[in-house]
Amino acid sequence: MDLEVTEADTALAWRSGDVAVVATPRVLALMEEATCLVVADALEPGQTTVGVRVQIDHLAPVAVAGHIRAEATLEKVEGHRLVFAVSVRNDRGLVAAGRVHRVIVEIERFLERSR
Repeated sequence: MDLEVTEADTALAWRSGDVAVVATPRVLALMEEATCLVVADALEPGQTTVGVRVQIDHLAPVAVAGHIRAEATLEKVEGHRLVFAVSVRNDRGLVAAGRVHRVIVEIERFLERSR
């Protein structure tokens, strides 16, 4: 997953900080998007994955107009539980890294629980 950082991606816009660099929540969203792509073709119709745990370190700032790329690797499968190693890099190196845990759910059943 590639992203060119815009004003809308900054900590100021996400209200997670006071500087115009890519926001940690935006970095996490990009990481989660990458995890979804890894398993999208393996899911049955009517299934999706939902995030249940996140452990990330945001290591370097990226200014507006900077380019970043998120990658995810499925490390572990335990029944319906999935664990991904995730990273975000730019041309200078590692921007963020960690683990994202997701669970495979039946969409309709999951939505029923939310009501």
